[in-house]
Amino acid sequence: QVQLVESGGGLVQTGGSLRLSCAASGNIFSVPAMGWYRQAPGKQRELVATISSTSSTNYADSVKGRFTISRDNAKNTVNLQMNSLKPEDTAVYYCKLNQPSGRSYWGQGTQVTVSS
Repeated sequence: QVQLVESGGGLVQTGGSLRLSCAASGNIFSVPAMGWYRQAPGKQRELVATISSTSSTNYADSVKGRFTISRDNAKNTVNLQMNSLKPEDTAVYYCKLNQPSGRSYWGQGTQVTVSS
């Protein structure tokens, strides 16, 4: 079993910054791919950014140039630095871990609210 704990969400004004962190623990094999997803009220959960086992990154077009995903393999953490935040970034942000076996795990989510 794998546990994911997110932190760092909160309320920020338009143009502000937040840094989300996700700490993974439990039966983690090798260096798993990890990522951040978000879900706004009334909308489907969507990909924000992912980082592979070799630290290759992928971003949604809506956050390119503003968000940066990074990882610390020694600590089994993944971070999301969010700059130039917009009201449309308001959502619950979820961390996801993909084991090499194909099994996936989700965190409980952290709320990000950007006021206009």
